[in-house]
Order: sequence, then structure tokens, then C-alpha cells
Amino acid sequence: MALARPNPRWLARTRGLTSQVRAYSAPGDGTIPASKKKYIPTSGTYPLGFKAGSAHVGVKASNTRFDDLALIASDTPCAAAAVFTTNKFQAAPVTVSRDMLKKRSGNGIRAVVINSGCANAVTGKGGIQDALRMGLETDKCFETSTPGDDAPRSIVMSTGVIGQRLPIDKIVSKIPSAHYNLGSSHDHWLGAAKAICTTDTFPKLVSRTFTLPGSDKEYSIAGMTKGAGMIHPNMATLLGIICTDAPISAPLLQSALTAAVTKSFNSISIDGDTSTNDTVAILANGAAGGQEISSKDSEAYAAFENMLTSFAIDLSTLVVRDGEGATKFVTIRVTHAASYSDAKRVANSIARSPLVKTALYGKDANWGRILCATGYAGVDSIIPEETSVSFVPRDGSERLKLLVKGEPETVDEERAGRLLESEDLEIEVELSEKGGEEATVWTCDFSHEYVTINGDYRT
Repeated sequence: MALARPNPRWLARTRGLTSQVRAYSAPGDGTIPASKKKYIPTSGTYPLGFKAGSAHVGVKASNTRFDDLALIASDTPCAAAAVFTTNKFQAAPVTVSRDMLKKRSGNGIRAVVINSGCANAVTGKGGIQDALRMGLETDKCFETSTPGDDAPRSIVMSTGVIGQRLPIDKIVSKIPSAHYNLGSSHDHWLGAAKAICTTDTFPKLVSRTFTLPGSDKEYSIAGMTKGAGMIHPNMATLLGIICTDAPISAPLLQSALTAAVTKSFNSISIDGDTSTNDTVAILANGAAGGQEISSKDSEAYAAFENMLTSFAIDLSTLVVRDGEGATKFVTIRVTHAASYSDAKRVANSIARSPLVKTALYGKDANWGRILCATGYAGVDSIIPEETSVSFVPRDGSERLKLLVKGEPETVDEERAGRLLESEDLEIEVELSEKGGEEATVWTCDFSHEYVTINGDYRT
């Protein structure tokens, strides 16, 4: 009997899929794609009194040589604050770290310890004990324990596979190694940033200096983050650690971080999934001197919050640039909204639309999908007859208008195609002629590679 011939249309549609090659490196050979190397700093300015280090544990059996335990520590006890995931199934390190910061009112914190390869999420009471043990074992490196005080002074973070227990004995046995490897050089900070990566293709590290009104001191801030998938606001699997040598009280540090995260880490989306482990923490030790920021009404606080927001945007958008399988970095700006909340809701709706994201990957100027996502965002103040949609070129040239006040434009498809060839793309949606609020969300496209990565993530 003759074999049936394959359908030519099926062959055409699947030919490219059979030869898919992964674009991400961890935990494979560690090679960073050439297109991503420009995002890795070759030097940095790091805050006084902080050190970073890493060590190899082998949390995942497949990781036989890359560091997967990171430690960031202050020379002295310091103020700390954090923002955590709103997912109902919160991982053990989230629960332990949140409770610890609450108990200590954000004061007297010494370090952040992070493992990659296992999220320690949905692991029951045993997972809580493992997270506590990680924190307490880290504390021993600094001799900060107080008789009768059994709560850790170290923030604990974990990232990786959900539903599996940590190889906790292996991890705690290597915490002293990570402590021994602490240092203040750029290489130390970059090494720690590499150690927290999972499916990231490159380590994400940012540092800079700043000044504050009323002070002649120069301050430094540095941060690292990880994340490439399972990213969406509240929080969007993502970890972030920020350190500064500026003096600021713990309550105001929490206030500034919450405000900064709203317009940064909570304004990015890769795939619309909110993880169980998301945590962004900041430590401030005041090592650079100057008067402590203790009033929310002060010029110094306003300047600090603005600086931190800008810094957090730069750090968080690196996550989007490393979106799993992504080929485009997309800025979605919604303007002329009745409120910031309305603008943000529409931007998020567009950012998480699979149809919008796949059209962008296919370089298809299908603005109807953008409009559709705008319409189902659940915002009552949208006025269809006043809504406009445009592609905004990053080179400063004239925008490509797709819809103007509810009326479709004759689209120059050739120019649209050229714009969609770019790595960076901006979409602007104007909701009405009256509203004065706006919001920005950063996202990426969906490619075949995203399915490849997440189809076998556990292996």
C-alpha cells in the first residue's frame, strides 16, 4: 500500500519549527547572544559599604558549573524595603521575607541571599522551614544574631521551578563560600547578577551616581534583576535587588520603592503571567554620609523618589529586552485618558494580547488588534469617535497614523513594514480629546521560541 503524501501546506507551516534553535543560554553553555552584549555593563559605580558574591551549588542537576547562589551584603545593618507578588500562591521566601521585614520594621537588615534553579514555591511547611534556614544560615556569616531572636535578618529570594523542594543542605553548605567570595568590584557585582539568572540570556545590572538637595555628598545606587518569562504586573518569575549608600529611613524607603515599582516593574509585561516569587527589594545603609531623609515632604525625598523611579525603569526594561524568545522591545503609551488607572489598564490590555504580540512578531501592522484590546480593557471613559492609534518611530521621524478620531487612515504598508523591522517600536493610543493622564507599559512580541522554551522548562 502506498504511503500518503504529506500535505504541502502543513509542510510549509511546520518547516521552520523543526529547526528551531534556542536563543537563550542558561543553564546551557552560558553563551550570551551577540545582540544582547550591548546591555551588559563593562564597569560600574557601586554604593559604599555593600559587597556582592556568588557560589556554585548545582540546585538543578543539569547545572554542573555555573554559579547559582548569590549574596549581596551591607557592611553594617541597614534599612530595607520590598514589594512582593500579589499571587495568592506566594512562595516560601516571599512569606518569610515579608514577615521578617514587618517584624523588624525594615531596620537592622544585613543581606539578601538568592538561589536560582528552584523557586521553593507551593512546597508547604517544609518550604517555609527551608527559607527560614537560608536566612538564618546567612546571618551566621555576619555574627548579628541576638539571644532569643530567632527571626533572620537576611532577605531570602528563590527563582526557578515551582513545586519542588530546595536541596537545602547543598545550599546552606555553600552560603559560607558565597560570603567568602564577597567583593566590591564590578566583577563581583556582575558575577552575582549572573548567578540569579534562569532562562535569562544575559545578566541585568545597572549602577549610577546621584545627588540630593541640601547635601554636598555624591551617592551611588546599584541594582540587579532577573526575569525573562512569567512576567506581568503585580508583581511581574522576577527578582530585583537594589542597594544605595544614601541615608533614608525605612518607612520612606518603602514609600519610595512602592512608588517607583508602580511605574517600572509593575509596568512591564512579557506573557501576562504573574509569578509566585516576584520580589523587588532595596537596601540603604547611609554609608556615604549626609543627613537622613526622614520627611516625605522634603525636597530630598522627592528627588530620591524620582531618581529611584528612573533607575527602576532602566533596570526593569532590561527584563523586557530579554523576554523569552522576543525579537522586539515595544513601548505602549496611552495618552489623553481620564485617569492614570484608565491609561494603565488599556496599556496592559494591549501588552498582554497574544494577537497583538504575534502580529508584531510577524511584522504585520494589524492595528485592529490594538484597537480590539483597547476596547475590551474595561475602561468606561473610552470614546471610540475620539480614539487614535499610531506607530511612533524611534528616530524622531513623523508618526505613522493608523486610526485618527475613530476613522481609519490609508496605511502606507511599505513604511509600516519598515517600522516593524526595527527592534524597538512604540505604539501610541490616544483615548479622547479631553483626558490629561497617561501611562506607559513595556512589552515584547511572541515568537515560536517562546513556546519552545516553556514547553520543556522543567527539563
